[in-house]
Amino acid sequence: MTRRVIARGYGGPEVLAVVEVAPVPPARREVAIEVRAIGVNPIDYKRYSGAFGTDPASLPLSLGAEAAGVVVEVGEDASGPDGPLSPGDEVIVYPAEGAYADRLVVAADSVVRKPPSLPWNEAAGLLVAGTTAVETVDAAKIGAGDLLLVHGAAGAVGSCVVQVACSRGATVIGTARPENHDYLRSLGATPMSYGAGLAGRVRVLAPEGVDAVIDTVGGEEAVDVSVELVRDPPRMVTTVAVPRAVEAGFLGVGGTNPASREVRRRLRSPVVDLADRGDLRVRVARTYWLSEVARAHTELARSHPAGKFVLLP
Repeated sequence: MTRRVIARGYGGPEVLAVVEVAPVPPARREVAIEVRAIGVNPIDYKRYSGAFGTDPASLPLSLGAEAAGVVVEVGEDASGPDGPLSPGDEVIVYPAEGAYADRLVVAADSVVRKPPSLPWNEAAGLLVAGTTAVETVDAAKIGAGDLLLVHGAAGAVGSCVVQVACSRGATVIGTARPENHDYLRSLGATPMSYGAGLAGRVRVLAPEGVDAVIDTVGGEEAVDVSVELVRDPPRMVTTVAVPRAVEAGFLGVGGTNPASREVRRRLRSPVVDLADRGDLRVRVARTYWLSEVARAHTELARSHPAGKFVLLP
């Protein structure tokens, strides 16, 4: 038997359960993965919270979109973006349906090879945040010499944005809580605290404003400060396309938009290459056993240390 996490209903983490199911073999163009680590993302708990609506007919919900593990069985014509797959290959899985499991059967084109340099925990948390970050940096047209303001720079996506932008030669100012300022400095950004007077504090460093903005927060402060400071409004990008940001002219990327999903698929191998070169690292904040998934979601929804949460089977 194998184990996986389901949401039996809509509500809080109390609706989660770890269930046992019979393993199934991979069909044509599929592979079976022995999971070593699983990335946890806020959208995982939002799915069963009712934030996107409720549909009793869809229950139980399988959770999780990214994981890392070892290929243990392959179906006919099982070839991923990096070529044919074989048992023993170390891989990263994204996108996946129901990645909260100790064994996955997925389409081969959802699998990319894991570099030996990348630890399992970091690999499991790389692609949701990493591909979204590169998508935002590309959309904002960030290059050498640009001055970029990143809202929520210590978060999973924000910290990846900082690293990608710095690797392209940009100068980055990143907002974060004071306890995360040293972390941002280690990534190459100049940290800035949230709160009243943010625009004035940024202007001390950037008297003429900033070239571009990437927002991973979506709050009123981020929108208002961005509009005040940006020199080129079409280069305002957000991963949280709330109505206020859309009205202010932000370009929304990421999320469930089909076009963004396809972009992120294409970015998987380039993001893995960035990680293999050391230009993009995932900070793992906390790890939990699969059986502790309710605790992991409870703590992820609260204030917590910067970095990704990871489940271990």
